[in-house]
Amino acid sequence: MTEASEKKQLLHLVFGGELSSLSGVQFKDLSKLDIVGIFPDYASALMAWRSKAQQTVDNAEMRYFIVHMHKLLDPEAKGE
Repeated sequence: MTEASEKKQLLHLVFGGELSSLSGVQFKDLSKLDIVGIFPDYASALMAWRSKAQQTVDNAEMRYFIVHMHKLLDPEAKGE
């Protein structure tokens, strides 16, 4: 087995959009969500999140999130 196949995938989704209110996490328009991508580990997801967050720093209502998909797919497993 190669090192890549031995390492367990810990999938992370990075997405964002404009919020209706700064005090919640309800989006103004779901059709305008920005799906940045799915990443094989937290480190690469964090890099993508930082990049998008920096690009939208002037819009206070724009928020990006990292979703730990591996925790949703296998809640019993341990990982990041």
